[in-house]
Amino acid sequence: MNALSRRDALIGAGIGAGVGLATLATPAWAQTMAGDEVDRIVTGFMQAFQVPGIAVTIVRPGQPVLARGYGVRELGRPGRVDADTQFAIASNSKAFLAAGIAMLIEEGKLGWDVPVVRYMPDFATSDADVTRLMTVRDLLCHRSGLPLGAGDLMQFPVSDHSRADIVHGLKYLPFERGFRTGYAYDNILYVVAGVLVERISGLSFEEFMTRRLLRPLGMRMDMAKVMANPASLKGTNVAARHARLGPPARGIGAVQVVEPDEGTAGSPAGGILSSATEIAVWLRTQMAHGVTPDGRRLWSDANAAEMWTPQVITNTGTGPSPDDPGRSVLQAYALGWFVGDYRGHRLISHSGGLSGQITQTAMLPEQGIGVAVFTNIEDRLSAQLRSALLDVALGVPTFDWLAATRRIRAKNEAELRAAAGTGDFTVPPGGPSLPLTAYAGRYRDPWYGDVVVRATGDKLAIDFTRTPVFKSVLEPFGPDSWRTRFAPGAGEDAVVAFVIEDGKPTRLKLRALSPLADFSYDFQHLTPVRVS
Repeated sequence: MNALSRRDALIGAGIGAGVGLATLATPAWAQTMAGDEVDRIVTGFMQAFQVPGIAVTIVRPGQPVLARGYGVRELGRPGRVDADTQFAIASNSKAFLAAGIAMLIEEGKLGWDVPVVRYMPDFATSDADVTRLMTVRDLLCHRSGLPLGAGDLMQFPVSDHSRADIVHGLKYLPFERGFRTGYAYDNILYVVAGVLVERISGLSFEEFMTRRLLRPLGMRMDMAKVMANPASLKGTNVAARHARLGPPARGIGAVQVVEPDEGTAGSPAGGILSSATEIAVWLRTQMAHGVTPDGRRLWSDANAAEMWTPQVITNTGTGPSPDDPGRSVLQAYALGWFVGDYRGHRLISHSGGLSGQITQTAMLPEQGIGVAVFTNIEDRLSAQLRSALLDVALGVPTFDWLAATRRIRAKNEAELRAAAGTGDFTVPPGGPSLPLTAYAGRYRDPWYGDVVVRATGDKLAIDFTRTPVFKSVLEPFGPDSWRTRFAPGAGEDAVVAFVIEDGKPTRLKLRALSPLADFSYDFQHLTPVRVS
């Protein structure tokens, strides 16, 4: 997931709202040639990696928007992906929230650099000084000091945690580094920002976003209705979800249909659905500094600059290389966006991942170029496909992004095979040091809630009580340790180690089983202590 900066130079760039770098009409034959190249690239990726469906958007100055769909919405069903098929854009939604906050700031209801506690007296972190100092800006730029993905198990998979529970749980999450001293991506502070929007606007987060942003942008999604009844999307022009569920682990194996597993409480961090056609309007509005294609201003030039200004460096590198000509020299996070460079041009981008879908949005603002890639498969190939489409839009010499994707996938699979072989994860030596009944009990984590372990005959079973799909028989996995085997598609499995003190299990230490597990399965942040 990514998003980054924007400097004052962008304000005067003159991109968008009818002002572009290229003012001459593009010949129809040139548009057709670009479209043919896009078709070739997309279908090549689909065939190579068994992708059920993809939608793409390319915005270029002086040219009609290219918005196309490919393949099917769901494996085994005939419905085709088209330019109007809705995809869950996940963390690409963060930039929408940042824009919504910018609009409230322009109404004088919020301030970027005003402490959050000024608006939310109940806001609290595990450090009193950080609580006092954290501003609205800090909520959006991943520099709080919290560890990567902190608290995400309250959101993924579906749990019974409400937004109020998530805000309350924040005070129990320890910091990994000093406040504003570095970058670590999180979702929890975006949920806090969503609650802040609710408190200030007097509307639910979903109603605010629908009225103030989605409708003016011409987007069809009614967030309030969808979040109240996610099943209402069934049977409509909405992309299904797909993933490889093993063996030996998620990310390898045959492509299968999976169900959405995100709850509604986390929608401020990633709850928007969009199509290739609709996202083009969003990209054009962004590059026009808040002015929609029909001339409506949603936010000011000044706040457009704020949202693209880097706040924290995310990584530095050596820049382009023969095997990765798009590699950034420097990347940072702004407010809902990553900022970096691509082939010598400033890149504003983000990605989004949920179970079964991964999406990308990207802009080269000075060139007036925007690209989006929506895939209905849990596979990170969308990043390389995005780069391939940026190259088409730029008209630069071609690079074999398909081959690069194959290399990345081979490396990731080799890591997983090293840990799990060709079948299942190798069970470490060792076993229980106590009778199984000694491990049974209720273990309580201050931010997540209760984890219950039961002994039944010669087996243990575990119940993450706040997460319905996280129930499993436990299988031995080393000294005083077990692994889960959740139902297929139910997120990632965990390793559960019992800490023995004075001859008794007193607490649990957990981690994700797979080395490739998404960071949102942050079992390692749990510190459950035995309470009964």
